[in-house]
Amino acid sequence: MIDDPSGYSVGWLTLSLINAGLAQGKGRSGWNWFFVSLFFGPFATFLIVVWDRPARRT
Repeated sequence: MIDDPSGYSVGWLTLSLINAGLAQGKGRSGWNWFFVSLFFGPFATFLIVVWDRPARRT
């Protein structure tokens, strides 16, 4: 058993930062997806990758 869970925290935070970058690359709000990723982690990554870019407004 792992006594020090700080490694998981660092990994989860890193994943959230990566997701924010992915979201910005797809034209979405990086901050919003950062916070979504803090709660949903890998599931948020899946959503960012699978969902299409939002339609451009004219």
